[in-house]
Order: sequence, then C-alpha cells, then structure tokens
Amino acid sequence: MIALTLAEIAALTSGRLHDRSPAPVPGSGPAELVQVTAEAVIDSRRAMPGSLFVAVAGERVDGHEFIDAAAAQGAVAALVSRPVPDSPVPTVLVPDVQLALGALAREVLARLRESGAISVVAITGSVGKTSTKDLLAQLLTPLGDLIAPPGSFNNELGLPLTVLRATESTRVLVLEMGADRLGNLTYLTSIAPPDIAVVLAVGTAHLGGFGSVEAIAVAKAELVQGLRPDGVAVLNADDPRVVAMAELSAGAHVQSFAQVADAHVRAGDVVLDAEGRATFTLRSGAGEARTRLALVGRHQVSNALAAATVALALGLTVQQVADGLSVAAALSPHRMHVQPWGRRTLIDDAYNANPDSMRAALDALAAIAGGRRRVAVLGEMLELGDISESAHEEIGRYAARSGAALVVAVGSGAEALARGARASGVPDVRAVADVSVAEQVLAQHLGEEDVVLVKSSNSAGLAALADRLLGAGGGA
Repeated sequence: MIALTLAEIAALTSGRLHDRSPAPVPGSGPAELVQVTAEAVIDSRRAMPGSLFVAVAGERVDGHEFIDAAAAQGAVAALVSRPVPDSPVPTVLVPDVQLALGALAREVLARLRESGAISVVAITGSVGKTSTKDLLAQLLTPLGDLIAPPGSFNNELGLPLTVLRATESTRVLVLEMGADRLGNLTYLTSIAPPDIAVVLAVGTAHLGGFGSVEAIAVAKAELVQGLRPDGVAVLNADDPRVVAMAELSAGAHVQSFAQVADAHVRAGDVVLDAEGRATFTLRSGAGEARTRLALVGRHQVSNALAAATVALALGLTVQQVADGLSVAAALSPHRMHVQPWGRRTLIDDAYNANPDSMRAALDALAAIAGGRRRVAVLGEMLELGDISESAHEEIGRYAARSGAALVVAVGSGAEALARGARASGVPDVRAVADVSVAEQVLAQHLGEEDVVLVKSSNSAGLAALADRLLGAGGGA
C-alpha cells in the first residue's frame, strides 16, 4: 500500500480520527501524522508493522474485538464502524467500513495511475475466474511487479483489499470480480476501472439470486461497461452471450478468444494426454506456437486462451505466452489439484461448484482415469434457485455418462444427484449425510488404483474431506 497518514485516510473515507489509546501512538508525532505503510487487512493474524486493520462486523465474528490482536502484530491504526474507547491504536470511525474501504482503494488506485504506468486487468465469468487469474499471475511476470489476489478475493471486501496491496512499483494489477446480484460489477469497476476486461462465460452459477441466465449475462456485461476509455474487452467467442457484449463496449477494443468459433486468439489441434492435460497450437494474428498446459482438464484450454489474449494485448509474444502456459501451475487450493494418493489418484476440485464446472470436472475424471475405476464424491451445488433439483439430477446422469462406478452424494442437498445417478445406471450410488460418513464409505469401498474426484460448493465441506483423505496417505 502507498504510504498514507491517518489524516488522509480519515478525509478519504469521510471518517473521524480518534486516539484514546493508553499507550503512545505508534510512530512519531500526533495521531493524524501516523502513517499506514503496509497492507490493509481484515484478519488480525495477517497484520504486520504499518498495517491498517479493517474491523469488519460479520455475522459470526466482529473485527472490533480483534483490534488488540492486530495491534500486537504491528497494525498502527484501525478502520471501525463504532467507537472503541480502549483501542490500543488510533481509529478512524466511519459509518460503513465496507464502503470506506472501497473509497480508500479507489483513491489509492487513482493516485497510482497519476504517478506511474499500471495496468488493471479484471476477470469475471460464471466459471474459470480463479484459474484464469492464476494463469495471468504467472504469465505476466515479464512485465514487472504484479499483484493478484490470493484465492477468490473477488467481492466488495476482497477486491479493495487487493487494490490496496499495490504500490508505486506495481505494473500489473490482476483482479477477480464476482457477482451475485445486479450492480455488483458496476460497484467494483467504480473502485478499479479496468484497462482490460475479461469475460469468460455466462452460466448458471448464482442463478437463484439472479432468476435467469439472461440476468446473469446483464450482470457480467457490467464489467465491459466499466472499462476505461480505450480499454480492451477480452470476450469468449464460444459463448454467444459473452461475444454479444462487444456491442456494449463503446470505445473499447474487442479481442476475442475461442476453441471452436472464429476469434482473434484460438486453440488448434487440441489433444488431451493420459494425465488430462491439453496440448494445442496457440494461434493469433501475431503467429502461432505449440504449448502443453500444466493444468488438468480440457476446460482449462478456454481459460488459457483468455489469459493468452490478455498477455498478447499487453505486449508479450506468442512464443512467450506459449512457454509461460506450459509451466503455469494451479496456485489456488482445491481447484483441480491432481494428487497421487498411494496407488490411487485424487482430483481435488472441492472449492466451488455449479453445473458447468461439475461437468468439466467429471470430464477430467474420465480423461485421467482412462481404464481405471472412476469414483465421484459430489456435494451440493448452491444458489441454483428453482432449477436446483433438476440440475442435481442432471449431474447424476452426467456422472453415469462419464463412467463413474461409484457416486457418493454428500448432504441432503445432493440427494437429487444420487437419484439421477441411480436412474442412469451407476453401479454403486451412496447418498450420505455428511463428510464423516462419506469418508467411512470410501474407506470400505475404494479399490487400490481408483481415481477419485471430490467436488462441491465450498460450504458443503468437501474441501476438508479432500485434505483428510490426502492426510491419510495411501489408505482411505
């Protein structure tokens, strides 16, 4: 974060500075001159000398109760929404911490743009955001200092926290932007208007909140509409709803990518190896080069093309991009991590799930397993609204078409999935109440060389199951 005094932070957030701490104010001089020089954090454990601790009052945890812990880690001030008379560090009192954090990030980015060359790349889509972000975090390193969010920091808190990590030396800021309702991306792009906006796909994630796929498309299009003048819209030409967003990108340069359709950046001669990794020819107007992805699953080709289109727009050569894609790894946990597990193989894709990503994961299971026995441990897909039951049944049927010999459906929300799997002829289907029972089933019914997929929405808890299975070594 660029250095800011508490007086500046109070002015930028429309806050009031309070200093009632019994101990001397960290740093020199009165409270208004104390400087924040390190990251803003919402987790007291991540505070460091010079940090601003942002006290978020959540449903289960109130950050105001952790100001002492943040100060012990080196935080020099706290952004708060209620008075904290016994705070060990000065506080900036604001009506709404989340909005204040966004205002602070907006101003910091504006100052960085005035003082230096920084490019902002923003990514949205119903699937693939984090994988594409991780690819860009590795592909774009030749351009200089790069900031990208850890995991999925893609909401009203995570995005400004990522922006505030940028400094005068930052050359590329890669941002994930998620949406669960209309207006989300309009707000996020008001904080960080992108130079390059990437739209990956319009699917059924968060359908329960939006009501229709058409509404999801409108929400994703907000990213393109939030582009800076003369920005670049990077659009998936294989998705008709995405490529139609070109009409909304007034003044922007449109660059498309595709596996099937005609586009500026394309993948030719795609071949999947026995490990589920794709080899293809990367083609663009600037030339072509052969590359083999280190990531698993055919669906990663589309993510790689999106990342390649951004990299080419920022000046990298086709060969640089192809070489970078061949070594770029999966950085975020529980996202298509393929791990040896004794003589078995575990595919851990348990961070999140929707119908599109479920099908992609089951395709990867089939590709990786080859002739080995396929086991799918699947949990609930959340926020699907009225289509939830039918969508889960369809995924059960898709598991059968993917050759799954054993389907373990975890949780009451996945019962329809088990029903669809049984009706479609999966030899062994187990509907279990929770992760503990699922682990017991696997211990009793896995073969020595099975390939096991673990996949669900995050709150279903299957990420913990994947961790426990790997911790158990070769035996379930």
